[in-house]
Amino acid sequence: MKLVTFLNTNQESRIGWLLGEAVVDMQLASEKLPTDMLTFIDNHEEYFLIIKALGDVQPHYQLSEVKLLAPLPNPRSFRDYIGFEMHMQNASRSFGHQIGAAWYDMPIFYFTNHQAIYGPDDEIKRPTKETKMDIELELACIIGKKGKDIKATEATPYIFGYTVFNDWTARAIQKVEMEIPLGPHKGKDFANAIGPCIVTADEMEQYRIPLDESVFQDPIRVPKVAGSRFDIKMTSRINGQTICEGNYKTAYYNFEQMIERASENNVNLMPGDILGSGTVGWGSLIENAFGVHRPLEPNDVVELEIEGIGILRNTVV
Repeated sequence: MKLVTFLNTNQESRIGWLLGEAVVDMQLASEKLPTDMLTFIDNHEEYFLIIKALGDVQPHYQLSEVKLLAPLPNPRSFRDYIGFEMHMQNASRSFGHQIGAAWYDMPIFYFTNHQAIYGPDDEIKRPTKETKMDIELELACIIGKKGKDIKATEATPYIFGYTVFNDWTARAIQKVEMEIPLGPHKGKDFANAIGPCIVTADEMEQYRIPLDESVFQDPIRVPKVAGSRFDIKMTSRINGQTICEGNYKTAYYNFEQMIERASENNVNLMPGDILGSGTVGWGSLIENAFGVHRPLEPNDVVELEIEGIGILRNTVV
């Protein structure tokens, strides 16, 4: 199921699911269903039973009649990882850094701004005086139930669904911040775009494959811990020009390993928390030192597409 948050024809925020090029409004389908995604995720097992009992439901709107919003406008928290070694290598080289040995021993994350959430076709304002605005092509997972000290081998049931994530980045600001060991904060603070929908975890299972060592060709290493991946294409375009064509199966760390790391030391993950996969290799402009495309400027249109989910489109202003 592809779940969405949208503005209906009365400009009211509602949630529902996609049926081709049409939308079912949950509240119109059943008064027992909620109008916001966080409430739905909190009690999704109960709500899915209600939806199942409805049988076939006719859509209430065409997609052209509504405006899609960020599918989860108010996540409880937002951790972003660095899960792809190719990106790590490329970005480190551009910044003049080396990859720390610890990166190969544990998935590393930082907390990003869960109050700066944008959705499909939203305008993204370039930070004041920023000269090297960038994109990052990522897959994100949404946590579906509370848990702590979760082992990777037991983590899959904690995932509610997946969405496309653009980790907008101010590289000029970030470069200065990275000279201080505390890390990249203000350079990542201004915008996190997700969408166009949340694909429920069961629908993504069709893409799951065992670790394929053949895709980890020099200079990237075969992960120390196996674990499955999704075989899904990840593509970015700027003004119609293809910038990156990657695949999630090249991730060094998968979401299950990230969940284990995040929930260590008695830390509760909560329904509605988001975890970012990190940028797929070559999924950002900094990796080519902006050689493949200049830094983003107002009126640039960015499209991130992930197989099985859809296209997340935004315009820089």
